[in-house]
Amino acid sequence: MISFLKPAPAISPLPAERIDPSYRRLRWQVFAGIFVGYAAFYLVRNNFALAMPAILKAHPEYSKVQLGWAMTGLLTAYGVAKFIMGAVSDRSNPRTFMALGLLLTSAVTFAFGTMPGIYGSLALIIGLQTLNGWCNGMGWPPCGKTMVHWWSTKERGQVVAGWNVAHNVGGALIAVFAAWGVAHFGDWQATFYVNAVIAASVAVLILLLVRDTPQSCGLPPVEQFKNDYPSDYSAAHERTFTFKEIFFRYVLNNKFLWAIALANAFIYFVRYGVVNWIPTYLQTAKGFNFKESGLAWTAFELAGIPGTILCGWISDRLFKARRAPATILFMALTLAGLVVYGLNGRGPYWIDVAALIAIGFFIYGPIMMIGLHALDLVPKKAAGTAAGFTGFFGYFLGSAPSGAGVGWIAEKFGWNGVFVTMIGCCVLAMGFSALTLGRQPTKGAVTE
Repeated sequence: MISFLKPAPAISPLPAERIDPSYRRLRWQVFAGIFVGYAAFYLVRNNFALAMPAILKAHPEYSKVQLGWAMTGLLTAYGVAKFIMGAVSDRSNPRTFMALGLLLTSAVTFAFGTMPGIYGSLALIIGLQTLNGWCNGMGWPPCGKTMVHWWSTKERGQVVAGWNVAHNVGGALIAVFAAWGVAHFGDWQATFYVNAVIAASVAVLILLLVRDTPQSCGLPPVEQFKNDYPSDYSAAHERTFTFKEIFFRYVLNNKFLWAIALANAFIYFVRYGVVNWIPTYLQTAKGFNFKESGLAWTAFELAGIPGTILCGWISDRLFKARRAPATILFMALTLAGLVVYGLNGRGPYWIDVAALIAIGFFIYGPIMMIGLHALDLVPKKAAGTAAGFTGFFGYFLGSAPSGAGVGWIAEKFGWNGVFVTMIGCCVLAMGFSALTLGRQPTKGAVTE
């Protein structure tokens, strides 16, 4: 492994009186690093979807289905990378691993805004968007690894929910920065290069703020610090696993992980089936302009912030760290929002925005919950791989088909066909989540 990516070694333990204040300070510092860092990954992920109406206008030789393949390539590569790079992340230092990924994905996005020759070749468009997806897949795994090392199981729901807001902050700011760039430079390609410059600068903050494990800072494992041990915890969980152990002992033979991975596929189809097609649906099917569709996009993303936090609180407090009940509840409410969004047809703009706010409020909770559930189901040294495994299903079987797939459904069956498909996905997500209802994640003593 490249030396700067290797895990940081444990150092001599700090004196007892310094452990508590050091833990408190470093947890806030690390949280800030992974929060801002992951939000920056979103600034350079969905730029193509936001710019698609302008690309279709500037390049009428392309159809929605053809350009949809670029989004499919990005999301497919992202899903595969989230799984494969998750395993690499479990054996890497999250600080340098995450910063490198952000720099690479920013470079690809910057090229889309500064090299117009790219748009002369559909193959090049799809290829580079696929590369962007792969690099962007280096963002989630180091964050998941960091959280399971710095926060224990019983406190993790609210922490992960708070961190998960980074999805919405980044997802909302992508449209804000893009709108500012387009207005300031008078160039639709600013949707790419403005965000890329901002994201690349955040990589420096990741290097300054994020740390590897508590042990690398002279602190005890978080399970010892909080006296909160997973049901199958042992001292062996503090060592770095081999790739064989990660894949074949803790991930691929875990039936609960398979269940939530399948649920994740349907949840992600709904999420990206809505958000990636907000600009195209509102502008081409309903006649709204770029500003109006951008505001609707931002409203969708921002609504996920309180919804995600509420979902984490409900999971920890109401359902006692059980993740499936919260997922099922929020997916049922997402389904209700989709019904309103679809039935509005050519109705007023405010109803579309209200429906998108409702969908955004409820859909991001299950997205966070599946990732958190994956972290709960494996030892922390396999956390990145477990999160990557569910993410692979989410993006490869869920998000990827929402690109070209939604474009094909819209052209073949109309937008009503799209809404019916997404409603069916909500039902299937609830069904697969229900298969894990009996699983308890924690207990109060160490298993030797």
